[in-house]
Amino acid sequence: MRNEFSNTIEKLAREDDKIVFLTGDLGFNALENLQKVLGKRFINAGIAEQSMVSIAAGIAHKGYKVICYSIAPFMVFRPLEQIRNDVCFHKKHVVLVGNGGGYGYGIMGSTHHAISDIAALGSLPNMKCIVPAFSDDVEPMLSELLSDPSPAYFRLGSSKASPQKQQRLGQFNQVLSSAKPQLTVIALGPIVMNVLDALTKNNLLDKADLFTAIDLPIKDIPLNITDSIKKTKKLLIAEEHVEVGGLGQSIALKLSEMNIYVERFKALNAKNYVSGLYGDQQFHQAESGLDSENVGKELRALFL
Repeated sequence: MRNEFSNTIEKLAREDDKIVFLTGDLGFNALENLQKVLGKRFINAGIAEQSMVSIAAGIAHKGYKVICYSIAPFMVFRPLEQIRNDVCFHKKHVVLVGNGGGYGYGIMGSTHHAISDIAALGSLPNMKCIVPAFSDDVEPMLSELLSDPSPAYFRLGSSKASPQKQQRLGQFNQVLSSAKPQLTVIALGPIVMNVLDALTKNNLLDKADLFTAIDLPIKDIPLNITDSIKKTKKLLIAEEHVEVGGLGQSIALKLSEMNIYVERFKALNAKNYVSGLYGDQQFHQAESGLDSENVGKELRALFL
C-alpha cells in the first residue's frame, strides 16, 4: 500500500497547497516523488518522533493539513504523549500514517511490530483509526481523512486490489454478499486476503457475508451486518491485532448492547510471540492462527 499512499499524497498535494508532509527520516526509494512535489512542505523531522508530532500539531494549528509518516510502532508508541496532549486534546488536523501495521516488518522483531496500536490510539479522545483492507482503498480513504479536520491514524499494510466493487456501510465495507448466508465474517485490514483465500479453498464464497472494518473504535453496527448475524447466528472475526482493545472486543460489546444473539462466535487475533522466535509476517500470522489454512479450519468448525 505504500506506493498507493505516496502516489495519492502526490496527487492531492498538487491540488492543495495546505497539505504538509513530515517524515521521521524514512522513505528511501519511496517518498522522493513527494519531496520533489511538495518542496518546503516536505519536512524530514529526523529520528525524533515526539518532536515531529508536536511540530505537526503546531503547523496544523495554523490551518494546514498535516501528515506524519513513519513505521507504525514508531509513529504510535514513541510519541504517544504528544499525540494525546498536542493533537487529540486540541483536535488538530494531523493524520498519523503508520506503515507496516501488524507483523508487517516481520523478522525485524517486536520493536518493529504494531499489534496493539489501535488499542493505544483508539482510546484517545477525538482520534479515529482507519485501516484500509485493499490497495485500492487507500486513495478514497486518505482523501476523506484530509477533508475531515479530526485527528486520525492511518494504518498501512500489504495487500492487493479488492476482488470486486465494495459497498460502504458506515464504518465497514461489504466485500461479499450471499443470497442465503450461513456465516458472517468481519476482518480488519489486509488480513482479509487470508480470509478470502480460506473461503475460496473451502468453497464457502457463496455461503458467507464478508465485511471489513475500516474505522475504529466501532460506534455503530449497520443494519446489513446485524441482519446477516441474525440470519447466520455465526460470526468469525479476524484481525492482526491483539485481543485487548481490538475489533473482536469492540464488536462483541456492541452486539451485547444491541441484544443480538450469536450462537457461535470465533475471534482470531494476534497472539504476540507464541514460540519466542521472530520470523516473517507469514510466520507470525501462522503462530497466531491467522494464516489461511487455520482460518479455513475455523470456518469449517463453525459449520459443525
